[in-house]
Amino acid sequence: MTISPPRFRFLFLFLLLSLFGFQANATHIRAGEITARRLSMASPIYEIKLTAYFDIVNGPDASDLQDFVDFTIGNVNSTGRPVVLSAPRILPIVNIGNGTTRNIYIIQYTFPSTGQFRISFEEDKRNNNVLNIGPKPTDNLNFYVSTTLDINSNLGLNQTPVLLNAPIDLAAVGQRYIHNPGAFDADGDSLAYKMFIPQKDGLNGAGINLEYEDPNLVGTPGRTEAGASPATFSLNPITGDLIWDAPMTKGYYNVAFIVEEWRDGFRIGRIVRDMQIIVEDARNDRPKIDPIPDICVEAGTLINQRITATDKNGDRLTLTSTSGIYESVPPLPPLIKPAFARFNVAQQGTQSQVAGVLTWQTGCDHVRLEPYDVLFKVEDGPGPNTPSPALFRKLVDMTTLNIRVYGPKPVNVRAVAATDPVGVAYRVTWDAYKCQVPGAKITIYRSEGCKDIPEDVCISGIPAGSGYTEIGRVGVNETTYLDNQEGLKAGVSYSYRIVVKFPRPGANLNEPGSLVGGGESIASDEFCLNLPTIMPVITHVTVDQTNQTTGEITVRWTRPMSKAGLPAQYRLLRAVGQNGTVFTEVFKVTTNLDSNVADTQFVDKGLNTTDNAYRYQLEYSLTQGGAFVVQDITEPASSVRLEQGAAIPTSIRLNWSAIVPWNNNGTIHRVYREDKAKPGTFNRIDDVKTQGNQPFTYIDDGNDKFPGDGTVNVTISKDVSYCYKVETFGSYNNRQIKPDTLLNFSQIICVAASDTTKPCPPVLEIDPLDCSELIDNPETFCNQTSFTNNLSWTFPQDCDQNLSAYRIYYARYEGDTPALVGTVTPPPIPLATTFEHNGLTSFAGCYYVTSVNGFGAESAPSNIVCKDNCPMYVLPNVFTPNGDNKNDTFKPYDCPAFVQSLECRIFNRWGAQVYDTKDVNINWDGKTKDGKDLAAGQYYYEVSVYFESTSKNPKPTVLKGWVQLLR
Repeated sequence: MTISPPRFRFLFLFLLLSLFGFQANATHIRAGEITARRLSMASPIYEIKLTAYFDIVNGPDASDLQDFVDFTIGNVNSTGRPVVLSAPRILPIVNIGNGTTRNIYIIQYTFPSTGQFRISFEEDKRNNNVLNIGPKPTDNLNFYVSTTLDINSNLGLNQTPVLLNAPIDLAAVGQRYIHNPGAFDADGDSLAYKMFIPQKDGLNGAGINLEYEDPNLVGTPGRTEAGASPATFSLNPITGDLIWDAPMTKGYYNVAFIVEEWRDGFRIGRIVRDMQIIVEDARNDRPKIDPIPDICVEAGTLINQRITATDKNGDRLTLTSTSGIYESVPPLPPLIKPAFARFNVAQQGTQSQVAGVLTWQTGCDHVRLEPYDVLFKVEDGPGPNTPSPALFRKLVDMTTLNIRVYGPKPVNVRAVAATDPVGVAYRVTWDAYKCQVPGAKITIYRSEGCKDIPEDVCISGIPAGSGYTEIGRVGVNETTYLDNQEGLKAGVSYSYRIVVKFPRPGANLNEPGSLVGGGESIASDEFCLNLPTIMPVITHVTVDQTNQTTGEITVRWTRPMSKAGLPAQYRLLRAVGQNGTVFTEVFKVTTNLDSNVADTQFVDKGLNTTDNAYRYQLEYSLTQGGAFVVQDITEPASSVRLEQGAAIPTSIRLNWSAIVPWNNNGTIHRVYREDKAKPGTFNRIDDVKTQGNQPFTYIDDGNDKFPGDGTVNVTISKDVSYCYKVETFGSYNNRQIKPDTLLNFSQIICVAASDTTKPCPPVLEIDPLDCSELIDNPETFCNQTSFTNNLSWTFPQDCDQNLSAYRIYYARYEGDTPALVGTVTPPPIPLATTFEHNGLTSFAGCYYVTSVNGFGAESAPSNIVCKDNCPMYVLPNVFTPNGDNKNDTFKPYDCPAFVQSLECRIFNRWGAQVYDTKDVNINWDGKTKDGKDLAAGQYYYEVSVYFESTSKNPKPTVLKGWVQLLR
């Protein structure tokens, strides 16, 4: 490692360039980025690499003479004194075409501690005549890029993404331009992309934004390749495709973007790439690659994927591919374990239509959560009919193929009853797993009842909401698991499935958290014990009669299969409303569970089914010690509630929902309309396949679409009332619960096609907080006393657009009754509207929005959205209480934002508490509570921070770590 003062090195370089007759003001650097990888788990030593791209048209000597570059390394807050490292160039210098060479500089560095660090590189000369950055001239502008790392041993041998596609391609005036960095993360972390402003060097390694405008805004408004106006410039945050559609003015343009690295919901690093786009007035059209569908394969599959490209001008094509799945060129390390992929192209560079084949023998070591990105790039060259080959400008097209590799499905899962001295137990077994990857875990899932789940090769693991719960993990070499967890019930038909979870590539296998998120297998087939159900479940809540005083609802439930502890007892409880929580007893009966006795049904009478829905719950008890003891309380089930939707001319919209433990979605519901010629008789007019979330919707245009009981068509008039009811069709998807088909009626409603009906509710969103950005830039909120939440909402396009207002409601805490805080007049087409809620003391709060139509009818509330504050509390690892007024106390960086209260305890290395405080700034001066100085050394803290949030009783965020006391 070489450490040198940066300005001295630049002076030396200046003298050296002078000796070679080189002009010091020559312009040269086009693009670049910094990447890094950890080399050892024993110490935080990293290899740091700059990949820089130099202009050899305007400054050829600069590339050749740049033998060294300086890295500046410091914390992300730009405090303290940074470290400057001089890194040597690694030969050879590679000419990548388009007047550009690629230089690589590498050095190793051991970080002094854990935490977030910034690595930056700055160079005094960008190349000249860049049109969209300033101030001008651009040959006087400094070039600066940075990379942020989270130094943490829990991340294993983590490495940043590498950007495999060079950032220099020609764009053509009037033609769509696309660039993708070809980012590949060897650890399988998730990547995200954001636009950034090109920068110059600032204080202590920080960057300062240059004057910048998007390239499509330079000059007069242009048009897209298809002729639409104006031209567009965008970055896809998921794929990383940077698209300019289309350039209008030839010249140089510089843009920058961030590649973020995410793991388990936390950002652990980011890379800034500053790149140059060279726009030429080309005399040919760009080639095009045919679309490629993404693929999902089981580990062990041999991939043979054909890729084709064409050029309509007859130009000769060269088709290439970059990805981490290919073998690296030594001395660069491979990014995946072999076998490596191959990409073979026949007749390369000779035809106007070219085809290549990607071949990859996938294996167990390739399983990971994130897909593998494979970038394909086609470049044209002069063809046999090119009129002026010397004036030809090469153009490109590119596309990315995503390959997801999942683990093989575990097979032959079985479960049998096992002996356990404490209670119920089952022994689960399976065949030895195919992929014996170190650190992989067999994960066992269980559900009550026998459940089918959809199988999709692009969705590994257990789908969310399927009813399965993880109950244990064992090593990948195991073939058995004893399920003896507390709460298992005798006689319940439990279903088991297993999934194999793989470690992340490069994971630290000594850290349990490193095994999360490395990829999964497809779930095994289920094994169901097929035991009779011991506890009852509600199966029907159906409205028999609609009336305000004499309404009736029939409730049914299953009979449990138990003879122990007889007699038994049922207690049926009822609450008002589909989500009612205040239950009262409406029926109680003692039973011997005799199948010949009709004691699993109750008709609830005297209800107001016109205005109310009702919710039911069943309590089941057995005799123990001469008294009834509750064994189980069923999940609640509501009646079906039917309502009129927003008005539509000459039609009637119906909405209905039911909050029940069984599934009503994806099934056929029946819609009935009263026959005007036969009052009280309902004619079935349609069968509706339900899809998506409740409420379910149907629009009656008057036509009878179900001829099975006769065809009764009507002409919908706003002056006539029509009566409806619906019948839902549901199932528990559990072979042990009979009947399989659960049919339940709603109440009857009578409505007209009137404009005075309630409008549709909007769909609300709130601007999210990027906590990682706030942590990186605390100055944006530290001195704020007033905060703003930005709301936006959309109004369904298929609803009546005759609106007069939107009303915005706000509650500081979840569960509080929201109050009206604003009214917004809709635009002429009220599809999307915004509202700024200003003057807040923090971001925390909950909102909903309603729409109001021209007749003053207010909609139901929109979805409720809540926003919380960021838990902003970062502590240093060292402080020096020596009285010099610099770093004298142990306190948080910047401001402790949104902190309600705090409890801090400090311990010495033997675990004895030496200090405690409730000061939100801690302000520990290295003394005991008695004011005695403590010895220099390492101390440990435990801080419980209560942040302001939407909860009235927030749970504390517990921070644990160490701090070095220096004297």
